[in-house]
Amino acid sequence: MRVIVVGAGQVGSNIAESLDDEHNVVVIDTDPEKVESITYSHDVLAIEGDGTSIETLEQAGIENAGLVIASTDVDETNVVVCGAAKAVGTPFTIARVKKTNLLRTWEHSAGAFGVDFMVCTNLQTAETIVRIAGLPGAHDVDTFAGGLVRMAEFEVATGSPIAGETVSEADRYASLTFAALLRGDDVIVPTGDTVIREGDAVVVIGSEESVRAFAGTLTPEPSLEDVNEVVIVGGGEIGYQTARLFEEERGLDLRLVERDPVRARKLAEMLPETLVLQSDATDIDFLVREHVDESDLVVATLESDEKNLLVSLLAKQIGAERTIGVVEAGEYVDLFETVGIDVGVNPRLVTAEEITRFTREQQTENVAMLESDRAEVLEIEVDRDSLLFERRIDDVMAQLPSGIVIGAITRDEELITPRGETVVESGDHVVLFVDTDVLNEVTASL
Repeated sequence: MRVIVVGAGQVGSNIAESLDDEHNVVVIDTDPEKVESITYSHDVLAIEGDGTSIETLEQAGIENAGLVIASTDVDETNVVVCGAAKAVGTPFTIARVKKTNLLRTWEHSAGAFGVDFMVCTNLQTAETIVRIAGLPGAHDVDTFAGGLVRMAEFEVATGSPIAGETVSEADRYASLTFAALLRGDDVIVPTGDTVIREGDAVVVIGSEESVRAFAGTLTPEPSLEDVNEVVIVGGGEIGYQTARLFEEERGLDLRLVERDPVRARKLAEMLPETLVLQSDATDIDFLVREHVDESDLVVATLESDEKNLLVSLLAKQIGAERTIGVVEAGEYVDLFETVGIDVGVNPRLVTAEEITRFTREQQTENVAMLESDRAEVLEIEVDRDSLLFERRIDDVMAQLPSGIVIGAITRDEELITPRGETVVESGDHVVLFVDTDVLNEVTASL
């Protein structure tokens, strides 16, 4: 399929990279440096031009395109791109937007703007923050099979109780599968004898209860069920949406800090269960005075990465339990997590993952990407054409490449922990960890 991606920034580049193996991808951008960069780094056709221009879209082959993804940093541009694409072709259109009100307008007006699917960066980021907040120590969390299966990625910190243990020793839960160890640039599919090292990232798949119990062995940090006090710093759209989602969790003591008095007053009206404080959260005296040190979680959602890092450092310095911060510059996430933020959430990567997930829905039920798409966790429904159909897992694995782990199976809304002798049946939902190096081969077989 011909896929046109408008916008060669971080979102567009990630989407192009995830699709270029299976599709004929064309990327459009007005910035000649971005066009040159993506030409050398990806297997795509890159065009310098304006994606809202009919002439540029025709140059990109819009008449043969099956999918157009508008992923620039300007909401209005993305909406116009979709409308222009529909005017001269019949592709499925996806628009990335930041403003939640645009998403709500589109949701209430079928086919509005010529957009077939819309992804809201601010809302997706807030949902990711709340999801990660629910699991202590997790750097990535996703659910599969209607919530029956949970996937989570944890970093093995210095002094972690599982550092130095084999996978067999660390696997203390019946319905948990150790899917992978991410070590440097290596993706390791572990055996029972594989030794877990400090600095590894461990990917586990299993029931919500087993993943939560495993998280509890790694860190004393409270889960969302145990959290009492949450402080959100920054009353922009991400901060507001985060607070709104947290309000749905009953019993939380929520505070939101916003510097602008007009915005703070408006937020106080929109968030009835949240105490809105009008102040500068980078003032350590204010943080001490408001007992932020007693909070279980501080979420930094300011519009400056540097200020989010500063707030997180100050909060940790005075004694806050845990910090999650928005990091707009994706290349700084690892650095910020090293020096001060417990978990950094990059809105552009979150958006790219959601768009990629949607583009693959025909092949899979659900997709989660790990470590900038070094590996994926997929959910598939087994039918008669699948290699898994009515076969033992041991027999199937012998025919598949290394780099794949069957993490969980659900059947009739019940979770089955996969073993070598488990026979997969038609209609089963299977959750798999797959190294991206073998992704195409695996998805074609299963």
